[in-house]
This record gives sequence, C-alpha cells and structure tokens, in this order.
Amino acid sequence: MAVIALEEKYRGYTFSAQAEKEGLVAVGGNLSTDSLLLAYKSGVFPWFTPGDPILWWSPDPRLILLPENYRCSHSMRQVINSGKFEIKYDTNFVDVITNCSKVLRPNQEGTWISPEIVKAYKTLHRLGYAHSVETYYQGQLVGGLYGVVLGKAFFGESMFHFMSNASKFAFYHLVLKVKELGIYFIDAQQQTDHLKSLGARSIPRKEFLVVLEKALESPDRTELWNL
Repeated sequence: MAVIALEEKYRGYTFSAQAEKEGLVAVGGNLSTDSLLLAYKSGVFPWFTPGDPILWWSPDPRLILLPENYRCSHSMRQVINSGKFEIKYDTNFVDVITNCSKVLRPNQEGTWISPEIVKAYKTLHRLGYAHSVETYYQGQLVGGLYGVVLGKAFFGESMFHFMSNASKFAFYHLVLKVKELGIYFIDAQQQTDHLKSLGARSIPRKEFLVVLEKALESPDRTELWNL
C-alpha cells in the first residue's frame, strides 16, 4: 500500500486525495497540535492501536450529518421532555475522554484512545479546539462525547454512556450547539448504522473535501462552550 509521511506537510486535496480506498493516507508522525490541526484541515484523523505507529485516515466514503437533517426519535423526545438528564458543555473534558477510552466496543479488543491520544486532545481542549458535551444524572457524569471544531466543521471523535440514552442525549444537544454556532456539518468519520438512523449520510471523499474547504473559510472560534 502506498502511503505518505505526515512530516511531508501535504495540504488540502493533495494530502487526502492520495488515500487508498480504505482510507489510510499516512503512517508515523506525531500527535502535536500542529500535526493534528494540519490533519483535520486536510480531512484526515488519527486512529491506531496503542503501541503501533500512528495511522492517519481519510475514509471514502465519509459519513457526515447536516444539523438540519438530524432526526430525533419519539422515544428520545420523551427522554428530553422528562427532565431526567442535565446537559453541560466543556466542564469536564478530561473525564469525558477518559471514559470514552474505557468503553468496550463491538469487534474491538481494546481502545484506540491511548494515554498519548488523551494528552494530545487535552491540549487541543485547553487551546479551545476540542470540546465535550456532558450528560449528568443527579449530579453524576453518565454519558457524553467529544470532538474538534475548526471553522464551521465539527469532527466527532468518541462517545460513552453509563446509562441508557445518556450519549444520545448528549448528541441531541451537540446538534443544538452546532446549529447555534452555524456549524455546517458533524463529521462522523466512519460508517455507523446508529448515526445513519439519526440522519447522517455517506458522501464520497472528494465531495467531503469540497464541503470541508467551504467550512474552513470561516475563522476558528476557540472559546469554550460553557453554559
């Protein structure tokens, strides 16, 4: 498989267009802030097994959700209207990403969210690029998600839940937040039936890069999302 090295600093289409069909575009490099921001702005994200070299991906097709296409189920509406959960933003990023790293997922023997990943994204959060959406039940964190915002794009990374519907509740409020901020799309990165059921759709990599380029014309907003 032909891959490129992240250190070569490919940009925009050149960086992502060289991906193989399954999406691998680079091996190696590091998780510095500059490397991560370059990757996201190029439609690329890191995903690798702890202990292995860093792998950088740009899948084809790409799953994205336009906020206006979000579908909220009747059962989720009942949860929202019940007042059972409380939502907060950016008040407990460390616990959100740490809990995401501990979640056991189908067909995965372990987590891809290594201590190296946690450290890198904590830095992105401190700089205002990474954000968390947090679900609380009786004052306890029971679910949430985190991702990265650049321009008017939200790149979803991971979510977790300790109670039924807690992560779905966080996602519903993520959609509200990105609508409020005028964000064009939520990048789900990889194909999941759950997100498709919520209105996400697959688009070709070339189309994703066009949408991403448009989103990146807007300046980055690095303030936290605190309520």
